[in-house]
Amino acid sequence: MDLKQIIMSRYATKKFDGKKIDQKKIEELLELIRHAPSSFNIQPWKIKIITDQKLKEQLKPVSMTQDQITTSSHLLVFCANTDIMGNIDKLDAQFKASGMQDEKRAASVNMMKDAFENASEEYKLSWAQRQVYLALENALLGAKALGFDSCPMEGFDSEQYAKILNLPKHIVPTALCTVGFAADKPRPKIRFPKEDVFF
Repeated sequence: MDLKQIIMSRYATKKFDGKKIDQKKIEELLELIRHAPSSFNIQPWKIKIITDQKLKEQLKPVSMTQDQITTSSHLLVFCANTDIMGNIDKLDAQFKASGMQDEKRAASVNMMKDAFENASEEYKLSWAQRQVYLALENALLGAKALGFDSCPMEGFDSEQYAKILNLPKHIVPTALCTVGFAADKPRPKIRFPKEDVFF
């Protein structure tokens, strides 16, 4: 499929058939997600991959009892990582390893650190969560490109997810993406006309 076909045929699958996606395909999907863009390339996300059925059953009640959770092949929990300085330090190490010129590296790292040095925790979370949605889009389009289906989800209790998954405070569940093979049919796409969108 070309990009237009992928975009036009992708839909929010409400129920999957329970079949497992081949691990090689999942690895391909993870690479597409990993290469998502982000502001400053800071990549402020962590993605928990869940395949264990018992764990999915445990998460379903705090996910508005939605069938996607338990019928999917894989549940991807997209989390915002508010340890932004930590990610900047990791990038700095990668810059060094790549042989980037010291002056250029220092300028890039200092620019990033200056942008967040006095940022509140609320701002860092809000910023990181906005970046998460860029990675989520790669997951949605990537799944369709690889021959399976997906559903983006916000209907879940983030605090309960963090508790059940035993996540550290700086890793905040922000959005879910279930992937698998659809057991439902897409409805016709309803979108606003161009005149309502572009001006």
